[in-house]
Amino acid sequence: MHGIGYTLAGLLVGAAVGATGVGGGSLMTPVLILFYGVAPALAVGTDLLFAAISKSFAVWLHRRNGSVDWRIVAWQAAGSVPAVLVTLLWLKSLDHGVTLDRLIKLTLSGAIVITALFTLFQEAIAGRLRPSARLNSPKHDPRWQRGLTVASGVLIGTVVTISSVGAGVIGMMLLLLLYPRHEPIKLVGSDLAHAVLITAIAGLGHARLGTVDYSMLGWLLIGALPGIWLGSRFAFGLDGRTLKQAVAGLLLVVGGTTLYKALLPPETPAVVASGAAARTANAEMR
Repeated sequence: MHGIGYTLAGLLVGAAVGATGVGGGSLMTPVLILFYGVAPALAVGTDLLFAAISKSFAVWLHRRNGSVDWRIVAWQAAGSVPAVLVTLLWLKSLDHGVTLDRLIKLTLSGAIVITALFTLFQEAIAGRLRPSARLNSPKHDPRWQRGLTVASGVLIGTVVTISSVGAGVIGMMLLLLLYPRHEPIKLVGSDLAHAVLITAIAGLGHARLGTVDYSMLGWLLIGALPGIWLGSRFAFGLDGRTLKQAVAGLLLVVGGTTLYKALLPPETPAVVASGAAARTANAEMR
């Protein structure tokens, strides 16, 4: 039944992405953790490869349309790729237990809440940034812009490697801030191209750490690909703003629940031992 359950999760998350452009890792990873009991590290690693595969087709379409600014992608990657590699080495050094689980849940909940808030206020933020275009003014030194783009890559690469969230909506938020005069469609294409790059690298790194479930990945993709198509078709007849607000509200609930789970005190060894003893006794009685 787990295979069918994963396919259903992929279908629902894919439909949310197809209808609103929001969801992806910010829904998939917490759904796997909270509702399927998947270990946080395994959920993150699997979702990273899931994101890289599912977003590749969108990047191909943007590339054909000429709506990718490869200079922006390159400057972001100059910061994100080293950040991903360093973060993977750091995760490898951590104890794969309570400490790592709590770190992932805390980072995940923070990234989800930021994603939800930006989704709710995206139009207001874009409207305030675009007319001012402070970072694209003739007096602005482009070296600062490039430096800040590299710095944004470091931030995104680190957060994505730990939580699988941030390459999409948070990356877009930073690009709107740094490139307010750019065409929005080019920022979307650039953000997607960068997201595929770093999720692929981080996902392969997690695979080396043993935190990818390929069977789960396959079941998720079986549901997600038709889900994205269905969601995009379903969205044509509905108000896009209402859909985004609904998804953002759901993300706030999911983010808050994940944060609550992360802040719960871990079970003490005595509790774990007593639970194991009880399960053993029950098995012997049967």
